[in-house]
Amino acid sequence: MTKNFDYDSVSVYDRLMRAWENSMELTRDFQMYAERIPDGEIADMFKEFSEDEAMHAARLRSILEKERSTNQIEADRDLMF
Repeated sequence: MTKNFDYDSVSVYDRLMRAWENSMELTRDFQMYAERIPDGEIADMFKEFSEDEAMHAARLRSILEKERSTNQIEADRDLMF
């Protein structure tokens, strides 16, 4: 019997990390597609997708760093009291 995964137990940080990793992978994939397809509308589309995903990845990374910093400060406070 398989156990169902409890999606509610996944932390915000874990969801952000997964989204960032997926976004980075899509950035690489789209960039590779753009490089391997002869110049044209489709190559341009994949180049644009790659640039868009790179911006998503950068934003997710920024939020991840803030989240990690906030959680670390809270963890340090718990140790103090």
